[in-house]
Amino acid sequence: MAGTDKKLERPRTGRMLAGVCAAFAAYFGLDVTLVRVGYVLLSLFTAFSGVLVYFILTIIIPQEKNRYFK
Repeated sequence: MAGTDKKLERPRTGRMLAGVCAAFAAYFGLDVTLVRVGYVLLSLFTAFSGVLVYFILTIIIPQEKNRYFK
């Protein structure tokens, strides 16, 4: 695993709200729809505490750098 440069970053494209689910899908190589459905189910079964976790992850996970303006 020395040659992999995987970073957990919120993408600028392909996101619905803040890109947290898209970031996890890209990092783990999963379909973003599966991650979103899993998040919704997890939020429903944990009395909507997933909303708070999503907000915290939005703050913690950095946004992808803009490739046009450096």
